Amino acid sequence: MTTFTCQKHLFDIPVDVTYLNAAYMGPIMTEAAEAGQAAVAVKRRPWVMGVDDFFDPHDRACSLMADMIGAARSDMAVVPAVSYGIALAAKNLPVAAGQKILVLAEQFPANVYAWQDVARKAQAELVTISRPADGDWTGALCDALDEKVAIVACAAAHWTDGGRVDLVRVGAACRAQGAALVLDLTQSLGVVPFSVQEVDPDFMVAAAYKWLLGPYSYGFVYVAPRHHGGVPLEEAWISRKGSRNFARLVDYQPAYEPGAGRFNVGERSNFMLTPIVISALERLNGWGAAAIATYLEGLTDDIAVGAQALGLGVADKAQRSPHLIGLNFKGGVPAGLAEHLTAQKIYVSFRGDSMRVSPHIYNDASDGVRLLEALGEFL
Repeated sequence: MTTFTCQKHLFDIPVDVTYLNAAYMGPIMTEAAEAGQAAVAVKRRPWVMGVDDFFDPHDRACSLMADMIGAARSDMAVVPAVSYGIALAAKNLPVAAGQKILVLAEQFPANVYAWQDVARKAQAELVTISRPADGDWTGALCDALDEKVAIVACAAAHWTDGGRVDLVRVGAACRAQGAALVLDLTQSLGVVPFSVQEVDPDFMVAAAYKWLLGPYSYGFVYVAPRHHGGVPLEEAWISRKGSRNFARLVDYQPAYEPGAGRFNVGERSNFMLTPIVISALERLNGWGAAAIATYLEGLTDDIAVGAQALGLGVADKAQRSPHLIGLNFKGGVPAGLAEHLTAQKIYVSFRGDSMRVSPHIYNDASDGVRLLEALGEFL
């Protein structure tokens, strides 16, 4: 098996820039940018576009995402944002008065606000799982599951510091209690292995602009086959059967496309963004999430060791994700640290009392060394 190596040559990242902030925004690859530019050029001359351009690239993007997560092409739809996909889940999963919806403390709001609204309208209870002292989000979540839980809404990696959630265990626990599982995998999909066959979520949503190295305003939703007959958020013409026949669109069709097709956002074709997504997914699928995770884990492990030597707190290896790590400061993040790192063209994020470090395939060990040296100079 070929060992995965740094792919910085595929990106437009200057030599003097240490970008460790994929959890904020992933750069697109040069070849993906060229695919997008070519798509823009085509839109300048719309007379060269055909009916197939509305359908085939979209189908290719959904097929690639399905391959990534072990789903069928018919289980996938395109959404413009995580909030759209979560709204689909909220509209299609029943919650009764007195039931509970579980979320994690400080969970990203796109997978919280909709559940606050559902709980209020259904007279249900939104239960927030407190951050566990031992870092074991999985155990805390499973311990809170009982017969009153209608929905568990969570991620695989906590967005603030990469705290790990074992979704296979959580999925099994949800099935045992009859609870639905709704996942926002924006902070892990593409670089951490995930299989709908192993986890069996009801809905899974992911935005493309972070770890999937795609554009903003583009994402995917997986809809489990048991929900394919659900209610979409909008009634798009392109989601109906027979929509390829533009001449007969006035023959209004009551039937939707098969599978999850009804859940696509309107204007799903997205001529200029879809080629960028396809280019990125082809690369990521070619490498495989397992190989990428192993590579990134080597980088974050080295950063963890160096950070601990500087007196910073780091979660135990068993409780952190391979690609995303939080470095914790006693008494909070020191004033001026962010500016110190930015001045040296080292880019990370700060969330609460921790510094979030998130390398991707364009980073290598030298980036971690440079970060640790800069921290050592400052502390």
